[in-house]
Amino acid sequence: MFGIDFDFGRYVGYRRGLVEKRARDGAAYSYAGERKVRRAVASARPVTLAIEATTRLWKNAARAELVGTSIRATDQQLPRVFAAGRQAAASLGLVAPPIYVAPAGDRPYAHTLGTDDDIYIVISADLPDQLTDLELIAALGHELGHVQNNQVVFNTALYYLVHSAAIFVRWIVQPAIMALQGWARRAEITCDRAALICARDLKTTLSAMIKSSLGTGEVDVDEYLKNLPDKGRGVGRYAELFRSHPYLPKRARALGLFAESNFYRTLTGASGGGKTADQVDAEVAEILAVF
Repeated sequence: MFGIDFDFGRYVGYRRGLVEKRARDGAAYSYAGERKVRRAVASARPVTLAIEATTRLWKNAARAELVGTSIRATDQQLPRVFAAGRQAAASLGLVAPPIYVAPAGDRPYAHTLGTDDDIYIVISADLPDQLTDLELIAALGHELGHVQNNQVVFNTALYYLVHSAAIFVRWIVQPAIMALQGWARRAEITCDRAALICARDLKTTLSAMIKSSLGTGEVDVDEYLKNLPDKGRGVGRYAELFRSHPYLPKRARALGLFAESNFYRTLTGASGGGKTADQVDAEVAEILAVF
């Protein structure tokens, strides 16, 4: 019988190395405001307790419940979703986690949930139907942005705080939700950038964003952009504090700024210099300001 040489310490180091590599790769394009807020919320006691609770929940039952009524995308089943996920992952230098297609809800949705080393992307069955192939790559690229930037445990904690609040000690829930929503609004900016990197087309990425958010079919992106409030401001104040996503006009403006960045222009082979990362992030921070 052949022996199996399994060094658990080496395995743990390997998994840690994958997480650290994802963080380095994500930092190349991620929104600095997101990284700053993530460091702050990671040390907040209600958030750490929520993450611990959802990690236990995920390992014990939530993972099985989430995928129990879903179909895993493979090259045999749901090949279009599988191919889009593989293409998006290749654009980001990742190995795609399992992608499951769940029954449709009231509107299209996509979630990236799990732990740092046990990650699942779950999308509703109606989402691929509303998107072109390139838009689907952008939508899955957005979800992979959560993976690459090590946001999954925070996403998972927020998801279950909102959908399964009864499992938490009551005093944890609202402070943790508020903290994580503030982080999540910034995380969406990072992941919109990942979507653009995957699609390499601003109009397509915006179209995917609008369709996914509004649950609509065909959209006129040019008309939508023409009617945006100036610089995306004036579209969200106090009420936005209770949202996990910035208002769409803010996201659209922020993504347009990233498309003008030196990073993205270099990535796509565009001639001429673009804005520095610091310049882009400073302007995005102004757009995202709630007050």
